[in-house]
Amino acid sequence: MLLAVTVAVLWLWPSNEFLLLPDKARPVAPLVQVRGGKDPTGPGQIYFDAIIIRRAKLFEKLFPWIHRDATLVPEESVNPPGVNDTERLKEDLRAMSLSQDTAAAVALKHLGYNVVLRPTGARVTDVLPGSPAAKAGLEPTDVIVAVDGRPVRTTPDLRRSISRHKPGEIVRLSVRAPKGLEELRSRTVADPHNRKRPVIGVLVDQASQVKLPFPVKIDAGSIGGPSAGLAFALDIVEELNHDITRGHKVAATGEINADGSVSPIGGMKQKIFGARKAGVDVFLVPAGDNAQVARKYQGDVRVIPVESFQQALRALATLPEKS
Repeated sequence: MLLAVTVAVLWLWPSNEFLLLPDKARPVAPLVQVRGGKDPTGPGQIYFDAIIIRRAKLFEKLFPWIHRDATLVPEESVNPPGVNDTERLKEDLRAMSLSQDTAAAVALKHLGYNVVLRPTGARVTDVLPGSPAAKAGLEPTDVIVAVDGRPVRTTPDLRRSISRHKPGEIVRLSVRAPKGLEELRSRTVADPHNRKRPVIGVLVDQASQVKLPFPVKIDAGSIGGPSAGLAFALDIVEELNHDITRGHKVAATGEINADGSVSPIGGMKQKIFGARKAGVDVFLVPAGDNAQVARKYQGDVRVIPVESFQQALRALATLPEKS
């Protein structure tokens, strides 16, 4: 009896850690509405990949091997200090919305439409309490446009500029705030997960000016995060009468930026398992660490690393026609 009660408590009681679990990759086409677009009728389709994030039960924390395709991570790697589950979900949905706008703009621009897509900086979405950024006066909705005098147009620009420093050094931030352009100074601190990496304690997304020639609607429901950007862009091209899949089931993951570059994402182990569950033929993934993880667990899926939207299109163009 005591053993049964103990097991029940361990299974029901949440721990202070999170589980990342795979979700089966799904076709993008049912989510996208674009003028003049046609849903794919053949076997070839673009798939997007999401992951399930939930708090681990105490039993799962003690025996993580019961989920061979899962990853157990500390809460800080899911919810940064000072950010709760609700705030993180809100931020994920904001990132998803931004990725949809950027994907539509990149895809239509590639097809020759008149698109305004101009990256304008790194928008602050959250400032961690007590962080150097908070002490410097940064606030949500502020847009960082330069670091140490170097222009910041994209979020990778911001990461590169800050990474030139060592933890503890001062960075100069040019910020577009509601009151106008401000110059702030912030000390950097070591990232808790990588002590050599300097951070200032903010969450950011891409600030852009986007104007499309016609509406593109993407309804991903409650799925959040920016990692489906590459898949959305590829599907828009596919739906506008361009057979880029060549009959293959193609999954894609990666955050797409205004310049068409593809940035790495989290949960790669779970995403390759999700692609395998869906029976996809090809998986386009960000080059670098993401590609290494995907290849480790690829099974029968062909993994193709890409650094940009254009490179993804070129890779698909080399695929043999599949009937």
